[in-house]
Amino acid sequence: MSELLRIEDLKVSYGGIEAVRGISFDVKEGEIVTLIGANGAGKSSTLRTISGLEKPVGGKVTFNGEDITGANAADIVAKGLMMVPEGRRIFPNLSVIENLRIGAYLRKDSLDEDIEKVYEYFPRLKERSWQAGGTLSGGEQQMLAVGRALMGRPKLLMMDEPSLGLAPIVVQGIFEIIRQIHDAGTTVLLVEQNANMALHVADRAYVIENGKITMEGTGKELLEDEKVRAAYLGSTSGN
Repeated sequence: MSELLRIEDLKVSYGGIEAVRGISFDVKEGEIVTLIGANGAGKSSTLRTISGLEKPVGGKVTFNGEDITGANAADIVAKGLMMVPEGRRIFPNLSVIENLRIGAYLRKDSLDEDIEKVYEYFPRLKERSWQAGGTLSGGEQQMLAVGRALMGRPKLLMMDEPSLGLAPIVVQGIFEIIRQIHDAGTTVLLVEQNANMALHVADRAYVIENGKITMEGTGKELLEDEKVRAAYLGSTSGN
């Protein structure tokens, strides 16, 4: 598999406080890679910096062979790198279909086929096409946020805490969709506090603690690691 994203010695600070302290990792085409860690570990700051929403104080971000370090967020989207933000961030006063169309704002071609693909993933959204986004349930809003990102036809889809605040049954559905999106050919970089679900879908994973990567391995390897189990899975033995 060819390398799609490479992060080298990335550093991010807020007002002198180091949020990301020199991390390096890569994502290969066709993978699901997940970053796990406690709240405040630097996971979301990493995604926001990759996507151009934050500017790094050091390091390099290479996407599809091109240096995009510190590039404008809209330019990064245009290159095929989309993010589903933490908290969904849909447009509450716009309808479902209007939210989806906004996800394709850089495209000039017909959107009909892609809208139908989103509706295949999320039939509930089709039922609510003309309903205001703000009237949807939390799970439906997450579906809409994912669908909106897919409308940009991403080469790499980054997802920031997609399970946050959702009921367990809804979380299972969201992770099943992540698998389907991946199986359809989209590379995924996932940030998630639900380490158990994230590691089960991941090809490879990295543990971030206090802004630094402390462990890495396949999803299966980290699921079986005693330190990971004790810190993030709530157990030290069994499944």
